[in-house]
Amino acid sequence: MKRQTQLAFTLIELLVVIAIIAILAAILFPVFARAKESAKQTQSLAQMRQLSMSVMMYAGDYDDNFVPASARDANPAVLPVIWTQAIDAYVRNPQIFVTPGSNGWYATDWNSRRHQSVGYSDATGVDPLSTAVPGAAAPGTEGFVSSANFSQAEEVARTALFAVTANAPKDVTTTKHRGYVFNPYNGLNDPGGDYYKGLPMISDRDLVTKTGDVNYPTSPSLAPGALKPILCPFGASGKNEGRSPIVFADGHAKSYSANSLNTFGNVIWRFR
Repeated sequence: MKRQTQLAFTLIELLVVIAIIAILAAILFPVFARAKESAKQTQSLAQMRQLSMSVMMYAGDYDDNFVPASARDANPAVLPVIWTQAIDAYVRNPQIFVTPGSNGWYATDWNSRRHQSVGYSDATGVDPLSTAVPGAAAPGTEGFVSSANFSQAEEVARTALFAVTANAPKDVTTTKHRGYVFNPYNGLNDPGGDYYKGLPMISDRDLVTKTGDVNYPTSPSLAPGALKPILCPFGASGKNEGRSPIVFADGHAKSYSANSLNTFGNVIWRFR
């Protein structure tokens, strides 16, 4: 009578299999993470394209004017109307105001403006009491006396309107975040003195709460109106290698790293 032999892995064979699985996991997990990050970036780009279409439709109804980032009243006691409110009728989908992967939230009004993670250019802001002079706006400028018109953006294919911004979580109301906008007048100035080549604050870290950026090592000490940075979160490394989609005034969109956006003249931010 033949005896049946029971086949089984030896301890060494099991250890070899486990080692192979560990090696494959170490190789594949970063690939999966990059693929997931890339998918979020693609989705963010698509959402911002939809927002740019809404701005175009608004301009068609309002004599070719940009929707104001914030429309302030002559009475300072009246809360400003922000751009999300102004184009709400053209969008119908609050989710496209939120950057994928962020803890941002749709800014429904002035009081919730800090929570949004998609920002619009403060160069479009309107303030009847503003003393800002087009062509010489100071840091912290949040609006001009008149509306901005598309004719003022001479190179619409290079004039940036939308970017990812640093935001506060929905339940946080104590930070200096103003995520509904980025401010073109708060960043670095062109060493050659060209006003129109100046930059917003741009980094792949949240400049409202974090120090250590090569260009803004102590930025959180600034007032909220002097911050309003662009955030490049996709693939962020702390070395400004992270990327953000940028939507331009002609409606096209492209993804840029923080390093490339910090190049003077690469993108036009100050069009008035």
